[in-house]
Amino acid sequence: MELEVETLKEKMEIRGRTKKASMEFLEGTLNQTEVVVVQSGIGKVNAALCAQILADLFHVSHIINTGVAGSLKKEIDIGDIVVSTDALYHDVDVRVFGYPLGEVPQVGCLAFPADEHLAQIALSCCKEVNPEISVYQGRIVSGDQFISDKQVKDNIINNFQGLCVEMEGASIAHASYLNQIPFVIIRAISDKADDSAEMDYPTFEKAAAAHSAALVEHMLPLV
Repeated sequence: MELEVETLKEKMEIRGRTKKASMEFLEGTLNQTEVVVVQSGIGKVNAALCAQILADLFHVSHIINTGVAGSLKKEIDIGDIVVSTDALYHDVDVRVFGYPLGEVPQVGCLAFPADEHLAQIALSCCKEVNPEISVYQGRIVSGDQFISDKQVKDNIINNFQGLCVEMEGASIAHASYLNQIPFVIIRAISDKADDSAEMDYPTFEKAAAAHSAALVEHMLPLV
């Protein structure tokens, strides 16, 4: 989100700016760590393009992707954070050729596993810097759709057993997996992915961005 990037930019020592695919990549130092910070834009294609540029142009060693998501579990409340165990697509359907629902043909896996070390750092750092909220670990589910319908939400829960749903994480995970770059997806819950989603989102976006930015900054020296 723009709010997350702006928060991180304020704390960065920026040494370079590169424009590529209509995205601005900021190179510099954040919390004594060499970083590239970028806002990918919304949706799977934008996210995958961004991750590939990070791999090809900047040769990044790790990818930490933050953003907001809708909760798929009653106990995961607005403002809480979910750290990925893995990520997959809810809008890929090639079952007619024998693939499981959600699997991209010829990739070799249904879900893209997050780096366990990065995930554990995210969990421990979140508890330290955001003690007022709860943090969960589990599957993150992605598709080119903002989920605001209970029936659609229930179908995603039944099919994929995810903790939250959003529009970029699986693409970041997919690109990272193919490039063999360790990654973790971190999502702050902004809504309940049901009929209240459109009302909830603007209210909690600012708080969600602040929690995510604080978490990333704290994680960096430990990566």
